[in-house]
Amino acid sequence: MFQTLEEGRAAFLAHRDKMIEQGASWHNGAEPRGFMPDNFSMDMALDALPTLMTDPNAGIPAMLTTWIDPETYRVVFARLMAAEIVGDERKRGDWAEQTAMFPIAESTGETTAYGDYSEGTAESDINANWPQRQQFLFQSVIQYGDLEIDRYAKARINLAGEKQVARARNLNTFMNTAYFFGVAGLQNYGLVNDPLLSASLSPATKAYGGTAWQVGTQTRASANEIFTDIQSVITQAVSQTGGLANQDSPMTLAMSPISAMALTTTNAFNVNVEDLLKKNFKNLEVKKAVQYGAASAGNPQGAAASFMQLVVHEVEGQKTAFCAFGEKLRAFPIIRRESSYRQKAASGSWGTVIRFPAGISSMAGI
Repeated sequence: MFQTLEEGRAAFLAHRDKMIEQGASWHNGAEPRGFMPDNFSMDMALDALPTLMTDPNAGIPAMLTTWIDPETYRVVFARLMAAEIVGDERKRGDWAEQTAMFPIAESTGETTAYGDYSEGTAESDINANWPQRQQFLFQSVIQYGDLEIDRYAKARINLAGEKQVARARNLNTFMNTAYFFGVAGLQNYGLVNDPLLSASLSPATKAYGGTAWQVGTQTRASANEIFTDIQSVITQAVSQTGGLANQDSPMTLAMSPISAMALTTTNAFNVNVEDLLKKNFKNLEVKKAVQYGAASAGNPQGAAASFMQLVVHEVEGQKTAFCAFGEKLRAFPIIRRESSYRQKAASGSWGTVIRFPAGISSMAGI
């Protein structure tokens, strides 16, 4: 009927409206342009699709649908609590000094009966002593390269800044460890292992059996039993100080976060241990540190058994103890190499200097 494409298009346009009236329709963008000419099959090549020259498409690159959060989330660690528990942190000397002396003077002497013509032999004097501590210096180094910095920048991570944060954290963590345990092989002692501290008390046996407050996640002691154990530790400090410390003295009771959960235990009168402590020891503050928990794979700095420790902050106006450092953070120059940087930082610790050991008591096995 039609010999050319032009004839087919003209015929289609002439019949288009009538076809629509009779119900013909098509999708937008796919409208027909004309009738096919009679010789269309002869003029059109109907060869099969040739083999692809490129790899079959499996979609767009995954990186184009990947979003990176601009805020970097850091792994968290246990809080550094030693200085907070002791209640005082001081700089003593500097990083160049190896030994520190902390003088102590003890009053001595006697009296005798008075007489106008009696010279007497009773004299008053002092006995001076100079306990010593040795400083331990420790360091940490960071290094980063130019290419490394640029690659991390594409992932939106400030590599140099994050490494500085990590170094500061590592130095502070070791400082906190030295405040708790000192440094082996030196005259450098911590809050929990100073040789002048009195021996730990033993908890009373509980109605459930054993002495522990907690067994796993279950509290195995009553509110009254827990309060009695704490009362014993405070009474020990009052006794050791000859009454210079009393129930109204500012003090800190330190224990593990797990042991502290037992303080929520309530007695038959709907009063829990925390309420009893606030009522009877108005200046007592409870603080938590993982070092007071039992040692485990997840808590390598823990003790042989869970324990608590009481620190009376002052006795007769004198600090019981303080955490001491010779150098908190000394940053050395940044060394520029061909295409990288390196920097060292150092700190120095005297451990925890306990001036009045009688102001500290403890109980192990809770």
